[in-house]
Amino acid sequence: MSTARKFEPVSVADYLAGEATSTQKHEYVCGEVYAQAGGTNIHNRIATNATIEIGNLLRGHRCQVYNSDTKIRISAEDGTRFFYPDLSVICESNSEGETFQDNPAIVFEVLSPSTRRQDLGEKREHYCKLPSLQMYVLLEQTSATAVVFQRLSDGKFERVAYVGLDQEIPLKPFELVLLLKGIYEGIDLSESD
Repeated sequence: MSTARKFEPVSVADYLAGEATSTQKHEYVCGEVYAQAGGTNIHNRIATNATIEIGNLLRGHRCQVYNSDTKIRISAEDGTRFFYPDLSVICESNSEGETFQDNPAIVFEVLSPSTRRQDLGEKREHYCKLPSLQMYVLLEQTSATAVVFQRLSDGKFERVAYVGLDQEIPLKPFELVLLLKGIYEGIDLSESD
């Protein structure tokens, strides 16, 4: 006879209630809850620089930038997920009292050795299923590089890499341009290895 405990999925309501009082962030995948590790200083500086740059670009625009404290909810046939991207751009916002958003236009992740596989795999797959998502942007920590998955007019995503501080990422949904030199300003990439 087995003594293994049966898996009891955590409900969305219980997850959200737990996150409201938790001192640590957790992501939620179809009833399972996973603790989020804190980022390194370089990870946090890249995410902060990107938040500032995009926030400045969107001043006066109806779309707003949200930092890593805002979860994105993905409701799919196979279950609900809540992910904490490093930053997101939201044009169709949930109510002010919510702790998550449903309709991101752009999602940014700063790649880390511990999150790379998930950011490029499961998270990309599920974010790109959201009808509202126009861009999924992955920022490297070891070089001034952005890998962008841009939605095309047929609904499919095209992968484009921007390498070097002089590169400009077109934010096509807003007819704006994001400069990599702003995202990597003040960051010594030689220390990130």
